[in-house]
Amino acid sequence: MKIIIGSDHAGFDLKNRYKELLTHELGYEVSDAGAYSADSVDYPDIARKVAFAVSSGEYEKGVLICGSGIGMSIAANRFKGVRAALCHDHFTTELSRRHNNANILVVGARVTGEGLALEILKVFLKTGFEGGRHKTRIDKIEN
Repeated sequence: MKIIIGSDHAGFDLKNRYKELLTHELGYEVSDAGAYSADSVDYPDIARKVAFAVSSGEYEKGVLICGSGIGMSIAANRFKGVRAALCHDHFTTELSRRHNNANILVVGARVTGEGLALEILKVFLKTGFEGGRHKTRIDKIEN
């Protein structure tokens, strides 16, 4: 599976740690949508790149990281077919996949420790969508 990842300046270090985990430890192909340094950038620009890539079907899943995660999730969810979930722990991450079929993980680098953030990414990737009554609800969102 190919994954696209992006962050603003606040999430730059965690993004690089995520890329290392995804490519070296988990074997995913990863595309980096920026930021490419810790210099200040506007998060909507990065969210747009990742959300468009997922919305268009070019990538099955994406990851966005900013300071709190709030801005990225708001910006990404404006795209058709995107279900960006701001996750804070194992439980919210698992339910974002099982019940909401989230296709973009959003994490706040300033509010989530690195160890937990790495575990959240693993849970997001290994958890499947349950379908059933949850698919009916997702279809209502899409329509």
